[in-house]
Amino acid sequence: MSGRSITEKILAAHAVEGRAPPGSIITVRPDVVLLNDVSGPLAFEQFDAMGAERPFDPARIVLVADHFAPAPDVTAAGAIAMTRDFARRHGIAHFYEPGRGGIEHTLLAELGMVGHGSIVFGADSHTCTAGAFNALGIGFGSTDLAGALALGKLWMRVPDSIRVELSGAAGAYVTGKDVILELIRRIGSDGAADAALEFGGPGVAALGMDERMAVANMAVEAGADMCVFEGDAQSAADMGKRGMAPAEAVRADADATYREVIQLELGSLQPMVARPPSPASGVAVSALRGQRVDQVYVGNCSNGTMTDLRQVAAILRGRQVAPGVRMVVVPATQKIWRQAMAEGLLEIISGAGAAISTPTCGACFGGHMGILAAGETAIATTNRNYRGRMGHPDSQVFLANAWVAAAAAVAGEICPPDEVMAMEAVA
Repeated sequence: MSGRSITEKILAAHAVEGRAPPGSIITVRPDVVLLNDVSGPLAFEQFDAMGAERPFDPARIVLVADHFAPAPDVTAAGAIAMTRDFARRHGIAHFYEPGRGGIEHTLLAELGMVGHGSIVFGADSHTCTAGAFNALGIGFGSTDLAGALALGKLWMRVPDSIRVELSGAAGAYVTGKDVILELIRRIGSDGAADAALEFGGPGVAALGMDERMAVANMAVEAGADMCVFEGDAQSAADMGKRGMAPAEAVRADADATYREVIQLELGSLQPMVARPPSPASGVAVSALRGQRVDQVYVGNCSNGTMTDLRQVAAILRGRQVAPGVRMVVVPATQKIWRQAMAEGLLEIISGAGAAISTPTCGACFGGHMGILAAGETAIATTNRNYRGRMGHPDSQVFLANAWVAAAAAVAGEICPPDEVMAMEAVA
């Protein structure tokens, strides 16, 4: 019998069957069920339609108003009200909306509800972000999640695993965003279809937790069902900071079987930009030097962390957003917003001429708070750049890390961040 991958081990520990060989159908009990103001109302309707009287465990359900929050119209307000009412009716304490919450995937980790070996079920494709914490985040449809709300379990197929072996350390202005953009460039947007991406190797230690989140978040853009990072001392310490009890890190067996093993040397990477209309269309930032931008957007469940805001502030300190360019910066959670304020980052960012938003998913998916008009171009730290993703079908979105996005805001066009940092700052 061959060894097991991290994915197989975590799934087996939560499976009714007690085992999880690839290709098998198992029934999994999650640690947390996560819903937002878009997916939640659909699940609540099905929950009631199936005759369920109460959720399986209110303490393990998290409801977050983040997509259409603050509500931009009456329909959105109704969806949030429905989410709020479900939380009230069923005694769900973990209900979060503007002012005390944030973007669901970042918030869930901040709350200390995801760590070594845990499983999150979410009705959002970027639930895979949980993989950064040596956990599994698995996305399901809203109807499926209605069943999970009622029963505390769902059946699923165990995917194959693809190992991504990281080595070395990234150079200047290269971040976790570049790691995942390079991987998707290599394997394509369906290269990990029907598989789990497993990130391991000595290079993992070179990535901070925020950067691991940026990598894990976009596993779905490579077609993966889920992803997971090896647990290490850094992830264990992070659990402690978030008030979680210690839990042993889950690691793959030395003889684990993989569908594919990909070697990725971090020191060989450059800052990347994914051209529209696909996250798989990545090139080095230098290849797009001179590409004009109308809007710069820093935020989203992949890159609205303190790490990202510090990078933005480093670029903007003593500089200004270029004339004709608008910049929108969105901290991922209220706690991050407050920490950025305490560190003086928001003063630097707003002083440079950028708008700072309350935490929301709004503009990322073309909902509100930064929609693009016909013919406009944006560079964003978001995770998708399909046609019409952030607004008009005739707009276009380039994806990049926070260093590159902030540099474009100052230059008015895409350029390597070291070129902007070499510009003299005004005190």
